[in-house]
Amino acid sequence: MSLKPLQHDARYGELDQVMRAYLGQPADDAPEARSTALDAYVRHTWHSRPWALAVAEQQLREYAQHPPGRLRQRLGEFYPVPDVGLGDAEIQGWLALVADHLRRSIEEGEAPAPAVPLTHWEWHARFPELGQLLGGWFSQDMPDEFDDHDAAVEDYRATTNPSLIAKAVGELHELLALGLDEAERALAVAELGMEVDPPAPYSPGAWLALVAQRLG
Repeated sequence: MSLKPLQHDARYGELDQVMRAYLGQPADDAPEARSTALDAYVRHTWHSRPWALAVAEQQLREYAQHPPGRLRQRLGEFYPVPDVGLGDAEIQGWLALVADHLRRSIEEGEAPAPAVPLTHWEWHARFPELGQLLGGWFSQDMPDEFDDHDAAVEDYRATTNPSLIAKAVGELHELLALGLDEAERALAVAELGMEVDPPAPYSPGAWLALVAQRLG
């Protein structure tokens, strides 16, 4: 019997968030330095859900000290650690090292300053509704579904809860406030799921500002 959602979240919910932060990133943490993936997780979590760092530390350490035995594996009642490029013999030590880094960050009150997201996970963790808008309405299928960019924006506005639209507008302004150049903004919207170019003659930044104005 696989884990039920309540069991999964209670035992492994925040552990899973940490593991997701490593997708596509090397697990190259060292005792003296965090990996890019862990830096991204710590920075975002400090500024959005600081209490979750302690939960993550506890769940990581518990898993490292008491990995699932054969019975739990056979029943499916365990969390399968994703492939992070480490051998089976290295996983438990690496999980303990990540837990050590989290404990040190908590105990020393080390809250990294807000910065431009470093990883795909951090972009989506910081701009979740903007990721929904760009990835859901501006994928490569957009030209087949809508007449133009304006029609896609209008469809999002007409079919989305107003509170989520307000969140998207706030995230648009936050992204524009990062001070990125246009090439960096193009990379940002691509990370957030946009697979078509902004409409001519707009640059990525000008188009994002226009979308914020229309949704607002």
